[in-house]
Amino acid sequence: MNKGRIADWAIAVGMTAILLATALSGQNSGWGFEVLGYVSLVAGGMSLVAHRQLPVFVLYLTGMSALLYQGFGLDVPALAYLFAVYSAFRAGHRLATVAVTVLLLAGIPVALLLSQYQWDVTEAVVHTRDVLQLAWLVAAAAAGEAVRQAERRADEAERTREETARRRADEERLHIARELHDSLTHQISVIKVQAEVAVHLARKRGDPVPDALLAIRDAGREAARELRATLEALRDDDEHPRHGLDDIPELVRRARTAGLDATLTIEGNRGDVPATVDRTGYRIVQESLTNISRHAAAATASIRIDYRQDTLVIHVDDDGKAVSGAEPVPGVGLLGMRERVTALGGRLQAAPRSEGGFSVHAELPVDQTS
Repeated sequence: MNKGRIADWAIAVGMTAILLATALSGQNSGWGFEVLGYVSLVAGGMSLVAHRQLPVFVLYLTGMSALLYQGFGLDVPALAYLFAVYSAFRAGHRLATVAVTVLLLAGIPVALLLSQYQWDVTEAVVHTRDVLQLAWLVAAAAAGEAVRQAERRADEAERTREETARRRADEERLHIARELHDSLTHQISVIKVQAEVAVHLARKRGDPVPDALLAIRDAGREAARELRATLEALRDDDEHPRHGLDDIPELVRRARTAGLDATLTIEGNRGDVPATVDRTGYRIVQESLTNISRHAAAATASIRIDYRQDTLVIHVDDDGKAVSGAEPVPGVGLLGMRERVTALGGRLQAAPRSEGGFSVHAELPVDQTS
């Protein structure tokens, strides 16, 4: 039982005890049905257990309880109803609260006349003011409304802080992307082009191509690919839509164009996939194919996406040079995948396969509300 439920039970039990103590200590002039009055009094007090979940129902119940125990001769203030008014206003049920209160104010004089035949209507109305003063009702309603407004402002402030933080993060990400583009793209492109021209001219003349020159050319190509991938990730925003699971077939097509025999298998019905899971699934496949092309020396790769009822399963295998029992190199790519999956409460396994090659297995929970 959480703290909220414990507090609700404490309120209900405490209110019931106060009502019973007041009833037992007062001069109750009933007409033989006081026991029923005590039953209705206890029912009204204990109904406050549900004041958070069912504020309007509790409002009706405590109001009826006040009418009944007044009618059965118990001279007890309608304290439970006052608390129910507070809860209903806090939940935003203003009209229902006003309507029930008007009915209650009209019904209590009738209940008092039933409990004491010798009273006249004027005395009953005067006593009603002692039992349920309008000022206390207004105070309870005002307190509930004040708390509701305070909670609404707190929620709005929290949402505003989150939006501000997200906007600043987006602005900083785009700033970094612009800086990288301005400072590195041109230089890396020049290095790559110059190295490729030098290799081409050397081969055209029939001269041996130095290994250092080949290394510079390959490093330039690798750096250009890395920079493009980094800028693509940094520019993910509303103007540059983020890639998701629907873009995986394009990843596989590009891998095939690059010479990798890649196959894609999709099982199950997609259904509603949270945006964070959608993007993470794409990044896992993207990073896996990138690692295969750069490090695995693989000829084939298989990608399987399984849409299950509450889990998205992604499995990527290759037939590269990784051997069973060898520890995978903890590169930035694997680390990034693990961080993304862990942040969503999922699981990631990345290790060499027993039959050779490497395997990446990720399970991402689809139900992000639990």
